[in-house]
Amino acid sequence: MTSSAGMKYVLFAGTPALAVFIALSLAQAEPLAPSPEWAQAMPSGPVAGTKITEEYAKLVARDAYFWAWPLVNVYNRRLTYEKVSEIVMAGPVPAAPLNHLGMLTNYIVPEERIVACPNQDVVYGAGSLALDVSPVVVQVPDFGDRFWVYQIVDVRTDSFADLGKMYGTTPGFYLLVGPNWNGVVPSGISKVFRASTSTGYVIPRVFQDDTPEDNKLVREVTQEVMMYPLAEFDGKMKSRDWSQLPKTASASGGDEEVKWVVPENFFDVLPLVLADAPPMPGEEARYAEVMAVLAAAEKDAKIKAAMTEAAVEADKELVKPVFEFRNWGLQLPHNWSTQSNGAAFGTDYFTRTAVAKSNIFVNKPNETKYFYQDLDNAGQRLNGANQYTVTFAPTPPVRGFWSLTLYNEFHFFSPNDLRRYSLGTKNKTLKYNSDGSLTIYVQADPPSEAQRGNWLPAPKDANFSLFMRSYWPKVEITDGSWTPPAVVRAN
Repeated sequence: MTSSAGMKYVLFAGTPALAVFIALSLAQAEPLAPSPEWAQAMPSGPVAGTKITEEYAKLVARDAYFWAWPLVNVYNRRLTYEKVSEIVMAGPVPAAPLNHLGMLTNYIVPEERIVACPNQDVVYGAGSLALDVSPVVVQVPDFGDRFWVYQIVDVRTDSFADLGKMYGTTPGFYLLVGPNWNGVVPSGISKVFRASTSTGYVIPRVFQDDTPEDNKLVREVTQEVMMYPLAEFDGKMKSRDWSQLPKTASASGGDEEVKWVVPENFFDVLPLVLADAPPMPGEEARYAEVMAVLAAAEKDAKIKAAMTEAAVEADKELVKPVFEFRNWGLQLPHNWSTQSNGAAFGTDYFTRTAVAKSNIFVNKPNETKYFYQDLDNAGQRLNGANQYTVTFAPTPPVRGFWSLTLYNEFHFFSPNDLRRYSLGTKNKTLKYNSDGSLTIYVQADPPSEAQRGNWLPAPKDANFSLFMRSYWPKVEITDGSWTPPAVVRAN
């Protein structure tokens, strides 16, 4: 036997009593103290005051821009909402002060530009967290049998609270606290969730089918979907008629998502972000390297300019390409793709940034499984000049609901006369084939009258993407044995 691992195996296999003795001894042993020379061998980071080159600063800046892009995105939302003094309807979406949320009263509309890839299956709410300012109480009303889930993420877009139908969450009050909070939990709080960062985001999602009757029911139950600082908690369920919010003009516009990350001021915000989000295990050296270069930039305008130049280049060359679904993700049959660690990215910096750029604020895979598509079955870009069919046989296996949504080239709804941007569980017009399969017609012009209920309108002569959601997926989806069917271009 030539390897030490092999010799150890032979020894243990031949002397079982010795193996047990060694195993017990190791289990009971105290951890060894570091050697006296450890500090000299492994310094905490770059030596302060070291002169560095502009090219090195660009190298570090380029890397940091990519992995910290989602963190700066979420933190800049906090900086935006800390200027909001009351809950209002800011154009098509609610805007709330920090540690509060606002709710819609129906599906989100095509004019929304706050978050790319919204869905037309749920009634949304949203609010920005500042847990260093105050712990926050989140109310959960009695949703009955209705599907619902609250997405609650930290500044890294990783989930830190499990609230939803799939968790068996009961109506009540839930407390969100920051990493350093050590206060007293008042009576009446059902559970406490601790974040690893002070900044975060909360997005309730409440399923609604496409009938006026169900919208009325959703409006009633969501009046008790509330979020507020702990000081306002009195043990009584608060409510608000979200249809009566004051209205203000929207600060967003244009075709693309609000530019939450601006390369030119990225490194002005990054120190605040890194202070908010302490390094995860294994990230200490990465943080130290970045902080050393930031310190050098404070003293040298040329270093700062080099870092800004690197940020602009990285935005174009590294971040922009992952906006396109076809450029990243786990590859599946028929040119679909997916990811398996949404809202639980850890140190998967690439996927975190790719998701944040293309469709930020995804749920965890056990809550929602997402499938992305830019191409037809032949590998050609989806375009409204063509007609396509998607035939589900069977439909996606879910405990909650599923949908197929169409987005324009900017990952927002493409306006159409039907105001139909997705098809799935919520739709009452779907007609199934005689064999039980379901065919959806994706095209710009209306299909025949018999197929009209299964029509997903596409933008005329323009590129688009398809996006499949499966809320509370069954094991066939989570283990990968079920994947979406081909998007077939009609002859």
